[in-house]
This record gives sequence, structure tokens and C-alpha cells, in this order.
Amino acid sequence: MEKRRIKKVAIIGSGIMGSGIACHFANIGVEVLLLDIVPRELNDAEKAKGLTLESKAVRNRLVNESLTASLKSKPSPIYDQKFASRISTGNIEDDLSKIKDVDWIIEVVVERLDIKKQVFDNIEKYRKPGTLITSNTSGIPIQFMNEGRSEDFQKHFAVTHFFNPPRYLKLFEVVPGPNCKAEVTDFLMMYGEKFLGKTSVLAKDTPAFIGNRIGIFGIMSLFHIVKDLGLTVEEVDKLTGPVIGRPKSATFRTVDVVGLDTLVHTSNGVYNNAKDDEMHDTFKIPDFVQTMMDNKWLGSKTGQGFFKKDKGSRDILVLDLNTLEYRPSKKVSFATLEMTKSVDKVIDRFKVLVKGKDKAGAFYRKTISSMFQYVSNRIPEISDELYRIDDAMKAGFGWEHGPFQIWDAIGVEKGIEMMKAEGFTPNVWITEMLAAGNSSFYSVKNGANYYYDIPSKSQAKIPGQDSFIILDNIREAKTIWKNQDASIQHLGDGVLNVEFQSKMNTLGGGVLQAINKGIDLAENEYEAVILGNQGPNFSVGANLAMAFMMAVEQEYDELNFSVKYFQDTVMRLRYSSIPTIVAPHGFTFGGACEMSMHADKVVAAAETYIGLVEFGVGIIPGGAGSKEMALRASEGLLKDDVKLNKLRDYFINVATAKVATSAHEAFDLGFFQQHKDLVVVSKERQLATAKRHAIQMLEDGYTQPVPKKALVYGQQALGMFLVGTDSLEKGKYASEHDKKIANKLGYIMAGGDLSEPTYVSEQYLLDLEREAIMSLFTERKTLERIEHMLKTGKPLRN
Repeated sequence: MEKRRIKKVAIIGSGIMGSGIACHFANIGVEVLLLDIVPRELNDAEKAKGLTLESKAVRNRLVNESLTASLKSKPSPIYDQKFASRISTGNIEDDLSKIKDVDWIIEVVVERLDIKKQVFDNIEKYRKPGTLITSNTSGIPIQFMNEGRSEDFQKHFAVTHFFNPPRYLKLFEVVPGPNCKAEVTDFLMMYGEKFLGKTSVLAKDTPAFIGNRIGIFGIMSLFHIVKDLGLTVEEVDKLTGPVIGRPKSATFRTVDVVGLDTLVHTSNGVYNNAKDDEMHDTFKIPDFVQTMMDNKWLGSKTGQGFFKKDKGSRDILVLDLNTLEYRPSKKVSFATLEMTKSVDKVIDRFKVLVKGKDKAGAFYRKTISSMFQYVSNRIPEISDELYRIDDAMKAGFGWEHGPFQIWDAIGVEKGIEMMKAEGFTPNVWITEMLAAGNSSFYSVKNGANYYYDIPSKSQAKIPGQDSFIILDNIREAKTIWKNQDASIQHLGDGVLNVEFQSKMNTLGGGVLQAINKGIDLAENEYEAVILGNQGPNFSVGANLAMAFMMAVEQEYDELNFSVKYFQDTVMRLRYSSIPTIVAPHGFTFGGACEMSMHADKVVAAAETYIGLVEFGVGIIPGGAGSKEMALRASEGLLKDDVKLNKLRDYFINVATAKVATSAHEAFDLGFFQQHKDLVVVSKERQLATAKRHAIQMLEDGYTQPVPKKALVYGQQALGMFLVGTDSLEKGKYASEHDKKIANKLGYIMAGGDLSEPTYVSEQYLLDLEREAIMSLFTERKTLERIEHMLKTGKPLRN
């Protein structure tokens, strides 16, 4: 197989998708050339400046405006704004010749075959033979795009379909052209997963590929039955959201965000090009949707869709699907949903939901049955392997479980019974599977996932897992210790993993006990410890509810002990005789951030949102975080004034509860350190990468670190902090209580009111930290803030 290195890519088309894709390649360190068309006329600003159509600023206006808009959008398409320097811009007329120097060309122009053909004609003039060339089309057949193309072009041509926004949605559909070389397909699949951090799904050149074919069917099917069952917009969104492992935006809210016109365009594409689809009529646009299209009620982009918010009003109005008039939203309640409240695991809820006796139960039986029939009939049309359909729905539509996984959860035979009762029929390969003695679509053997392979009528290993550690698959066999809130698994080679299993992975006494136990075991019987889990988020921080109860009941000795125990546990991560690694991802707040900062190494997922957020609930970081920020500001061979500026910046970050919006941004905020911490784009590879680094640290001869000293500036730094907090209060930017909290933080980070710069131990700062947090727990306003946060999930200003 020829060796490929992607050092530079060219992206043709700088719209929302083109700029988003450019940003994501810049995220992973690739140099990007982003090109678009030349404007045909001057705008008013250009005329005022005396520019002409030949001016470079004019000729590159469209591409530069598109990229600037993308970089300003929220959520950000880029891990760190400085990564934008990896993107250079230009226009197709002046700069297309530069594609001769790139390794991969991606076409992301408007979805019109004639325009794409013009672009490809021009690309052929400059493209170096062997260069990858792919299209981000979501529906134009490859055979049409291949017409008139050279043999070398066709051998290296495929569709690489990103989902919007490219940074956040993980689906990466690879659709090889009829003449595309197998090694090109293999490379694109590998690159998507390993380098772009995607779920690469091999798809066939069929209408809407896999993700949109199944996802749009689900939405259109729902559109057709919602009136039959007499369900409202808000009822459907309640039934199709987090309760079944789908995004909070559920169905109708998602359509509003994406745009009804986008949905209709994709659905029409399937309706017009998949005439043999047994559910062909499902893709026909219902009358109420057509009326919305005619009225330009397209969702967020036009100010109203299925939901509407009037200017100056907080109330959200909902579209009545019968009258097509807006009305106030109503509270939703179903007995079927009440039955699932005690079922923590989403996958275990489906059995309960399909047995419901109310409208909700009828809705689930009808929609799930139709989905089961549809996905079973799409094999081998859109994919030869069933797991690719599940992968596409999870990565592209944010489903926690794919349709075949849901079918397994209900039971294959039970699912067939339900389908028949609802008037649906599974494909014949399903009954053949059962007849061959296979009772499920998936199984786990030796820690690996297997799927039912239709041609061989047996379970086959899903490829590509050897680079992963999947805790769900090894937990039962590899757990060596556990309590109610955490467990310890032996990952092999003497490396232990401490997995948090409390609600939202909060850090209470059970988790702290597990961390200490893991370090004890590693120091005495094993070799290294990782703190890692594969939940939606690493941890939302310390168990605030427990601390709140102690404070309210004035059990201050017990509370002081708990704070000390947390500090001591965090410090053990730094000063033990074995390597410790923390593997954060998603929300990594408060105490979880403090743990990350004290490990020997952090192996962070790129999508890690980390910060010391304690100020939001009226306290300071009390698990060694305040101490650590003071220590980090003092490190290095910097002059005193530079260190004081750094100390001030860290103080502001903590006092404003600043959260990094990516792991890369966490380096800028001081939470991660370049000399020891690293970022992985693929969350699936995170634990395996952490294990590999633990082994390397052992092989390199790991030695327990020597205790550190922090240089603190005492009264000099304290004066700086007090002046700042005083001016914030006077300017009405901070309340009196905010000022009190900030001053306590300043006292810790200054090292107290020492008369001159002094080197102090970490324990000295920890004692100041604990003293400060204990005093705040006696404040009524602090307890009000914590109570408000526990009840509403939102901070209170008092």
C-alpha cells in the first residue's frame, strides 16, 4: 500500500461546510488552502475605498468573509483561534494552480452537477497525479461526477461526506467511486477515524447514503403518523429526546435548527431517486410541511418554524399542526415515561416504552416497528454490514444507540412480534438469522464487539477495534475492585483504570476511596493508574449536595475532614511512586479539573471542556486548584513582573469561572501544560493512548516527583488583587459577595500577606485554601448560591 502523508489540503468552496471543514483540518495541524469564486461586482464599502474588481481584497472577499463568519460562529469550529493561521485563502481564478502542491483536494461547492463539473475541469488542469480528490456532496451520484474525468482522477475520487458542524458531528461517510482504488478507500476510512477523530462509515453510492437515508426516513415517518396519533409538537419532542438517548433538541426543535428547507431538499432527493424504496411515499412532503415551506416558516433562519419566539417575549410559542397557528407551549406528561424514571440506562428503557398503554406507547410501537422494517430492508442496498447503519445514526444524528442495538434490547423475536402487530414485516435475512441459531445482532467476545454477518450467517468481529479499549466490554471480566460509585479494572500490563460510576460522575467519598485504592494497589501489586471513563462527560466535579448538607447542618468538623480528604487524594495523584494519568473528556469541572492538573500526565480528548467553575456557586477551588494556579504562575525562569502578570491572568480565569472550550484552549488557560500533557482527537483511542503512555513512563524509569515549592509575592500580589476586586464592585461588575470570594482567592494565590516574595510549600497554600473554603461555607449567601445551583442548574448572583 502506498504511503500517504496529509500535510496540506485544498478546499474548494468556503460556505458553511467548506469553512467548517477547513477549520477542522486546521484543528489537527494540517495546512489548508481555502478557495472560492471571485465577486462579479463591488460592494459599497469597496467603492468607498476606491477599490476595483482587480484588487486582491475584492477578489478574495467572498472566501475571507465566509471564513471570518465561521470563526466567529458559536459553537466555535476551531479548537483555538490561533489555529486559524494554518488556513490561507484565495480565489479559484488566481490561486487554483496552488493545488499542485497539496495532498488532498476537497470539493464543497453548491449542489449542482454542472457547477461541480466546471470545478473538476479546472482542477484537472493543475492536480498532480495521485492526489486525493473527494466531494462533500450529499446526493449527486458519483457516476455523473466521473463523466469526462481522467483515469487517474477516477482512481483517486470518492465522496467524503462530513456532517455539519464538521468539528462536532462525528459521522464521516466514505463513498468510493466505481473506479476508486481500494487503497484510497482504506486510507480515507483510516484517516477519518485516526486523524479527524471521526466515525468513518463506508457507504454505497445510493440516495442520501446511510445517515440521511435512515435519519430523514425516521423524521418523515414521524411527520406522517403524528396527526394519526393526535400528538402535538411538544409531545413528540418529549418522546424523542433524552429519554431515548437522543439530543435535547429531539425532532421538531432539530428541524428548526437545521432548517426545514434542508430536510425537504434531502427528502425530495430520496423521493425522486429511490423509486423502488418500499417506503417511497413516506418521503413525500405532507401538506402541513408544504404550507410551512410556502410561508417561509423554515425554523431559526427565518425566525419561526415549529417553534416561534416573539421579540421582547420570553415565551416560546408552538405550532399547532392541525390549525397551523401558534399557541403557548404546554407541559407534557405520559404514564409510559413515568415508568422509565427508575431505569437509569437508556438502552434498558426501550423494553418498557414499547409496552406503554397510552399514546406514548402506541407512538413508540409504531415508529420503532417501521424503523426496524426499514433498516432491515436497506441491507444490502445502502450497506452490506448492519453495524455501519448503527454507527451512522449514532455519529451523524447523535443517537445513543442505533436501530439494531435497540432491536437487540427489545429482543429480536419480541421485535418481530411487535412489528407484525403494527403491520410491518422484517426482511427475510432476519428470520434466516434466527433459524441459523443467532438470537442477536451483536455479541461481545474477549472484550471485542461482534456483529451478525449476513453472508456467513455467523458473528464476525467488527474491524478496527484493536486500537481501542472499550470499558463496557471488559468491565465484567477485568474489574478487580469496586464500590457503589466507582470500579477499578486491570487493563493489562500492570496498568489500572479507575472508572467513576456515580451520577454525572460526581466526585464524592466513594470515588475518592476508589482513587486511593487504585494508587494503593498500583504501588503494591501493579504498575500505574489511569483515571478514565467513557461516559458522556468525565466529571461535573465534587459532590456539592453532600457538602451543602454538611454546611447547612453545621457539621464543620466533618466538612473540614472531607475537604482535607479531597486535597490529600488530589496530591496523591502527584506524589505517588507510580505513574498517574488522567484522561478527561467532555465536561471536566471543578474537582475533576483539579485532579487533571495534579496527574503526572493528561491525555485529553480534544473535546474537553475544562475549568475551575467553583465561583459560580459562591466558593473557591478547594481541592488544590487555587494552590495549583499560584504554583503554576510561579514556575519557570521568568522575571517577577512577568510572573505577576501570569498570576493576575490565572486569578481572573478562576474568578470568572473560565472554561476552556477545547483541550487545546486549556493550555492557554494554564489547566494543561505543554511539556507533559497531550491531546487526542479520537475519543475512542483515548484510554488505549493513556495506557501506552503509562507503559512508556515505566519503561523510561519513573521516579516519584520531589515536592515543589511555590514563589508567592505576599502583599505585592495581594494589593494588586484587592485594587482589582474593589474597582469591579464599584463599577457594579461584581456584588459585595463576589468581592469577598475573590479576595479570599487572592489571599491564597498571593500566599497570604507576607511582606516579601517567599518560597512556600504546597501544603502551606493548601491550608490557606482549606481555611478559605471553610469560611465561605459559613456564609448564608454562599449556601443560597449552592442551593440555587442544585435546584435549577444555574448560577445565582446575590
